[in-house]
Amino acid sequence: MFNKTIPAISDFKDFEKFISSNLKVCVLLNFRLAQLTNLVKKLKAAKKIVFIHAELIKGLANDEDGALYLIQDLAVDGIISSKSRVIELCKKRNVVGVYRFFLKDTLSLNQSLAIAKMIKPEYIEVLPFQGSSIIKKLKKIIPAKYLAGGLIATDKDVEFCLNNGAVAVTTSQVELWHLE
Repeated sequence: MFNKTIPAISDFKDFEKFISSNLKVCVLLNFRLAQLTNLVKKLKAAKKIVFIHAELIKGLANDEDGALYLIQDLAVDGIISSKSRVIELCKKRNVVGVYRFFLKDTLSLNQSLAIAKMIKPEYIEVLPFQGSSIIKKLKKIIPAKYLAGGLIATDKDVEFCLNNGAVAVTTSQVELWHLE
């Protein structure tokens, strides 16, 4: 489903670059809720796969009601969230749910792992990308497909993530989008 890089799009300039590219999958973030309908329609018309970062849309509640809106009204293909109930709803509605791990320390890792064991997500995103060094270990604990993101600045960062078990990398760095 994924290219090596998944554009994380947060402005209209990058949106236009993506929509005219050969890339198929993107994540929308930092837009306002009122803008999503038109953005998603344009992406769907261009046969793109649309993920929404539920925590980073202005005006959208990152809960089951917000997720239902994205799924039922906008027909998004996937939702990224650190909320277990959002991921569980995605599974029930046959929409890809990406459970987000933000690795600050061992405590945050252990808390995220405990939740992931319960909800069994199909996808997990590990942030920042340096945390992808433990993806191979995580796969033994939580069998899922892993994405990596956060602070990715170079082709070497992307390759580091992929070599450590990530299936793809989310990045807002337009210069890295060529890594298909």
